Amino acid sequence: MTHGSTDRPQGPRRPTAADGVVVVDKPAGWTSHDVVARMRRLASTRKVGHAGTLDPMATGVLVLGIGRATRLLTYIVGADKEYTATIRLGVVTTTDDAEGETLATVDASGVTRAQVEAGAAVLTGAIQQVPSAVSAIKVDGQRAYARVRAGEDVELAARPVTVSRFDVHDVRSGRTQDGSPVLDVDVTVVVSSGTYVRALARDLGAALGVGGHLTALRRTRVGGYGLDVARSLDDLGALPVDAPIDVVSLADSARATFPVRDLTADEARALSYGQAIDVLDGAPRDTVAGIDPSGRLVALLEERGGRIRPALVFAPA
Repeated sequence: MTHGSTDRPQGPRRPTAADGVVVVDKPAGWTSHDVVARMRRLASTRKVGHAGTLDPMATGVLVLGIGRATRLLTYIVGADKEYTATIRLGVVTTTDDAEGETLATVDASGVTRAQVEAGAAVLTGAIQQVPSAVSAIKVDGQRAYARVRAGEDVELAARPVTVSRFDVHDVRSGRTQDGSPVLDVDVTVVVSSGTYVRALARDLGAALGVGGHLTALRRTRVGGYGLDVARSLDDLGALPVDAPIDVVSLADSARATFPVRDLTADEARALSYGQAIDVLDGAPRDTVAGIDPSGRLVALLEERGGRIRPALVFAPA
């Protein structure tokens, strides 16, 4: 799919963006790859990646790394994610969302709000989830959705995920185009990386005996990045062409993702040479961001063998 609405006519090339993170509010109908391709033009660099795919139907927070910040994306991908969604109970689709073909319709008018809330509670916490068959998970080297489109029956293994919130908001009666009674349920979920919200919709519907699928999905947060810092592609494309686009700096990106260790000048110098430094009492044992006295990200740090060692150096000597 090509999207030309936010691009300027070919003319002066925008200055290359600084290394850092840009949070985009992805529009509906775009793939995550579409957004990366647009950002490569806006940032005047090929070195752009994203932290976690959003389906074309979905909107909301897509975290993009530019330049050296692409090295942070591996860590950002693993952060928890928050979504608002609408689940339609009473209709089963091939894709567990509104993009798929209808497989079955069941009268959902007898389902109560209390039953919906009880079903959501069962799907909260540490659960085993079978991903949607039309997911990007690889089966014998080929993506599951490609096998489904080729007519294969794909059975994916359940895997552990964590749903830390599954809040039920509005529950409304409705009807399909052919008049079958359905329930539309607005929810907020906070989930671990690798959780499929479509699969939550499918499993909630299955537990209630009426089937279900996702009709709307908006990602409102990835780790420390929320919609409050997200910008539309239209707004980014409308910036003056002689100015580089703004980014969240490497240091601020690291602060949004990791605990921080403020380094002395000597520690920063040692780490820039790949050398180890001392462990601080009470310091977090997970990956931390090492920031030097001038506010620059020097390295991501990990404890190994009783010393703090650079896992990834951003400011080599």
